[in-house]
Amino acid sequence: MSQKTNAVRLLDTAKIDYKLREYEVDEQDVSAEHVALSMGIDIDHLYKTLVLKGTKDPYLVAVIPGSSHLDFKKLAKVSGNKSCEMLPMKDLQQVTGYIRGGCSPIGMKKEFPTFIEEAAQLEETISISAGKRGLQIILQPTDLATMTQASFVDLIG
Repeated sequence: MSQKTNAVRLLDTAKIDYKLREYEVDEQDVSAEHVALSMGIDIDHLYKTLVLKGTKDPYLVAVIPGSSHLDFKKLAKVSGNKSCEMLPMKDLQQVTGYIRGGCSPIGMKKEFPTFIEEAAQLEETISISAGKRGLQIILQPTDLATMTQASFVDLIG
């Protein structure tokens, strides 16, 4: 498996420390639960990347723990949008360059306003998608925020 995804190349260029972890891909189940189970890590250390459409921002990104559910009203408020909704799955690759189950908050086609659940700040490291199914990046939450110019905010209900 080639491990030089766009996200990995950007981390290398920025000289940010990270680890890569491979896991067994199940094309029928690309859920955060399955990834965490396959990797043998706690679901709350695995953060999923959600891409949304806003009323002010055409696209925005939320990074939340794998077991959590995004509070759309909280995201709309902190992002300055009246409301926001999930980006239709059919548009994900065109907008981000990534596919479902392999969407990294690092290295999308364009930089979008990005928000990370504030609980991540309590973790030494978190796991995020490396930009393709079967590969995760383990890094410090502050490094993720630096790479994505993200804010740590309360995003979950």
